[in-house]
Amino acid sequence: MRLTVAQALVRFLSQQYSSRDGAEHRLVEGCFGIFGHGNVAGIGQALAAQGAGTSSALPYYLARNEQAMVHTAVGFAKMRNRLSTFACTSSIGPGATNMVTGAALATINRIPVLLLPGDIFATRVANPVLQELEDPRSLDVSVNDAFRPVSRYFDRINRPEQLPSALMQAMRVLTDPAETGAVTLALPQDVQAESFDWPSELFDRRVWHVARPVPEPAALRRALDLIRGSERPLIVAGGGVIYSEAWEALRAFATEYGVPVAETQAGKGALPWDSPLSVGAVGHTGTAAANELARSADLVIGIGTRYSDFTTASRTLFGQARFLNINVTAFDAAKNGAVMLVADARAALEALRPGGWRAPASWTSRAASLARSWWSFRAGPSLTQEAVLEDLREVMHPADVVVNAAGSMPGDLHRLWRVTDAKGYHVEYGYSCMGYEIAGGLGVKLAAPAREVFVLVGDGSYLMLAQEIATSVQEGVKLVIVLVDNHGFASIGNLSESVGAQRLGTAYRLRGASGELDGVYVPVDLAANAASLGADVLTADDRESLRAALAKAREAVRTTVVYVETVPGGSAPSSGAWWDVPVAQEPGEIHDRYQEAKRDQRPYL
Repeated sequence: MRLTVAQALVRFLSQQYSSRDGAEHRLVEGCFGIFGHGNVAGIGQALAAQGAGTSSALPYYLARNEQAMVHTAVGFAKMRNRLSTFACTSSIGPGATNMVTGAALATINRIPVLLLPGDIFATRVANPVLQELEDPRSLDVSVNDAFRPVSRYFDRINRPEQLPSALMQAMRVLTDPAETGAVTLALPQDVQAESFDWPSELFDRRVWHVARPVPEPAALRRALDLIRGSERPLIVAGGGVIYSEAWEALRAFATEYGVPVAETQAGKGALPWDSPLSVGAVGHTGTAAANELARSADLVIGIGTRYSDFTTASRTLFGQARFLNINVTAFDAAKNGAVMLVADARAALEALRPGGWRAPASWTSRAASLARSWWSFRAGPSLTQEAVLEDLREVMHPADVVVNAAGSMPGDLHRLWRVTDAKGYHVEYGYSCMGYEIAGGLGVKLAAPAREVFVLVGDGSYLMLAQEIATSVQEGVKLVIVLVDNHGFASIGNLSESVGAQRLGTAYRLRGASGELDGVYVPVDLAANAASLGADVLTADDRESLRAALAKAREAVRTTVVYVETVPGGSAPSSGAWWDVPVAQEPGEIHDRYQEAKRDQRPYL
């Protein structure tokens, strides 16, 4: 079958499927792209030739920013529990390097995305081409080599004959829960347009089976011995619980054996917030309930978590507890000096049956009491960020989804948000990438069109990457965007003050007479900006008008932005957990506090 390399790529991708538990899914549901030299005559021509409508074999979607389109693919794949994703294509040069941040985000979060950046001429007949990086050490280097450290699989297709083997490896990584992340196939622009005689079986329908690895028997015995020997066990549920759809197995295990469950950012929603054994978020942004239990636990059962420093409070939270880690990857299962159970989360929970054992009733009842006390918190009357979350929660329905990524809101959401649906909470906190929110929310809505999607975004993050509002309008994909304006980087402002950096560069203020950035607020009209991108805009200046605007936005049929200016402060109880951000080594109270906190860090050897 004679086709160009790009045409063969498009035809191949349209025939790939994933399967788990007997249910099949399109593996690559479509292609986001921004065209320029490097992909317009290759992938662009191939998509146009097959028809690029939403009913096409590989539908095409126009994005506004290359980083954003990768975020959209991540939001989609995360919402689909890593069983489906999108491809993203760019031109060479800045179009390609714009995607590197998205690639890092995908790989850090263990989310599959397929990246197809254009590349320089493989034949070198016209070098140096526009936007080419010239490296005098090797003419084989291009800016696309920046994808290597942030991709789980990277290949450059310098000859048509290389495409089939590269595609098979790419699909393997995209569908392997232990290996998945960003997959990058760099495509020299001349090779994309080159014709070749392909074996017809390359375009056969293929089903890639997503495994549920079961525990190795000896490892299972070790895990059971550890559980039976514990008196104060605590489960830390991570994203692996969600991606493996193990929430029912987790509920059954926790209920049968009386083990309290705390949640990471990626694992929030693993149990409904009002479950008798749910103690909420754990770590630096956790609840006081979960963190108090963490300090006195003698066994921490980590399920599908990579133990970021926020989860462990920079390795100061879990006292002298031992660790049992259930993870589909040995790399994560080995962390914290743990007993390892390398397996799918659901398969492992179904296999763990410590017969005759149950956590002491005093431990279970203590967990329930601490959780009840935490959830009694209510925000005050002022229009603080906590109040915004409280009013939003009253408007949203159980199946609605909240989306966020960076700033102070992930912490407030982790501590305070009440999740009842396992897919109702979508916060990107592996990379905590400013600008993810709107693009990621678009991906969530594309993955679950029947759900209402509420994107929470601060003004700092909004100003970095808001353009995909125009994409949502163009595609008729409705979002509710809650734009919270606190005139700067409030989260980093608080951190800056705590480490002695005096909030430098964290407020959006004009340069004053003193020469410092201490004048009045920069007169930016974010509501008008959102309207200029095609969204309907509602504004709120108190809690009553906020609730009314949120309710109206939920019932709207078009993308709607609710703009609200918040006041500083808040009254939620502290998590009581630390985060290690090194401070200047100079005498004073700040450095003394830092050194005191460092004494509790464990090496986990």
